[in-house]
Amino acid sequence: MLLVIRTRGNVRVRPQIEDTLKKLRLGRNHSAIVIQNTQSMRGMINRVKDYVTWGEIDSDIAEMLVRKRGRLSGNRRLSDEYVKEHSEYKSMKEFSKSLAAGEAKLSDVEGLKPLFRLSPPSGGYRGKISDPIKKGGVLGYRGPDINNLAKRMI
Repeated sequence: MLLVIRTRGNVRVRPQIEDTLKKLRLGRNHSAIVIQNTQSMRGMINRVKDYVTWGEIDSDIAEMLVRKRGRLSGNRRLSDEYVKEHSEYKSMKEFSKSLAAGEAKLSDVEGLKPLFRLSPPSGGYRGKISDPIKKGGVLGYRGPDINNLAKRMI
């Protein structure tokens, strides 16, 4: 599974890119989604690569993300009891492990919102927001290093 985090804002975004960001449910800055690593999703990410950063999520960060930033309708927090009642999983830990492994989707828990609203990273992005990661910036594919950024944003 891939964790995709939007790092740039809405000013002067081309309509095609804005439309793709909306399809990915990344309408605001510092929002994140967890998606499957399929060819069609990689194509969408490649189109918006100048506005997002992404990489493979591990089970510890998936659990932190679901536990601290997972929200239900009405902005209610997700709990172990809710996961047990409204899905086939017994706890948030079990759900997040299968989510990171690609065996589960966020829609498996009924009522769970498909995105996570994060804070700006503590200590800053440590690079220029408009430059790719290979030039010392923020944007683009990070691989497993996305977990360090996500930990600072949760």
